[in-house]
Amino acid sequence: MANLIVYYSRKGENYWAGSVKNLSKGNTERVAEFVQEAVGGDLFEIETVKEYDADYYRCIDEAKAELQADARPEVKRYLEDAGLSIDDYDTIFLGYPNWWGTCPMCVFTFLEHYDLSGKRIVPFCTNEGSGMGGSEKHLKKICPNATIEKGLSVTGNQAAQSQDKVAKWAKKFA
Repeated sequence: MANLIVYYSRKGENYWAGSVKNLSKGNTERVAEFVQEAVGGDLFEIETVKEYDADYYRCIDEAKAELQADARPEVKRYLEDAGLSIDDYDTIFLGYPNWWGTCPMCVFTFLEHYDLSGKRIVPFCTNEGSGMGGSEKHLKKICPNATIEKGLSVTGNQAAQSQDKVAKWAKKFA
């Protein structure tokens, strides 16, 4: 069966090595593309209906409020809207930025839409020093009948230079 690479990524203002930088392509998107290049598979971006604020600091305030409320922000589309079926994949590479120690809540919205029993979820996370946070533990709770593999943490300001590191890691699961 094919690999699926699902990710949520933030373009625009991002925290970057101690300051805020405007990115034309999000760090997690870059890493997701490296995963796809390394192992093949279908690439799918999670997008929210209500966009987060363009200002980085207001965005993280919104993300914190969602986390505290255990919110499930609405996403624009699911796999079936793109002509894909979760049943066609055994391995799901799942990418996201570390927001407040875990996945953005829209990632949980997406995952809870599916029965992931028997699937292997391979997480990867971009951050500026907080690593995977508690996201692997949270994924195990959200996807109790899936196997959650040990994730890869990529420092956001190094994402564009992480192709070799990402490929070596991803090939372990392909």
